Amino acid sequence: MIAQRIMGVVLAGGQSRRFGSDKAQAVIAGRSLMARATASLERQCDAVIVAGREPGVSDRPHAGMGPLGGLNGALHHAAAHGFDAVLAIPVDGFDLPADLIGELSPGPSYAIDAPVIGLWPVAVRGTLDALLAEDTRHSLHAFAARTGARAVRLSRNPFNINTPGDLVAAKDHAHGL
Repeated sequence: MIAQRIMGVVLAGGQSRRFGSDKAQAVIAGRSLMARATASLERQCDAVIVAGREPGVSDRPHAGMGPLGGLNGALHHAAAHGFDAVLAIPVDGFDLPADLIGELSPGPSYAIDAPVIGLWPVAVRGTLDALLAEDTRHSLHAFAARTGARAVRLSRNPFNINTPGDLVAAKDHAHGL
């Protein structure tokens, strides 16, 4: 098997409406969710970027496209810089399996219980461009279906932090803090 160069991306362009403030800056044990998500990818990927905020990679084709816009920006950035695939996680996705790439390989694939987590070959960027250009539902499940992505049950799912109460629960129960 040929080794792949994998770029990690933290999808951080959301508006945190249910959370009430910038979720990326919420803190658990002295570190922001953004810092924790970035660190979890740094342990597994050849490089890490952030999508959907400055500094970072812009959503593509434009802001407001949800996680797919951030993923699309990351896929194009990765392809332009010689990477083979993108490992995508949400900004609150810090509590991940130690071998997330191994669990998701080969891509395209996504976590069945947290579809924003996925391993996407850069070759699927044209499919995502086409989906985002259509006047249709722009969902990760629709993108996954078009690429033939596998749904994978991870050995451990990260917390889904959407509200301040979710943050409290994550503080109380997070693995490896």
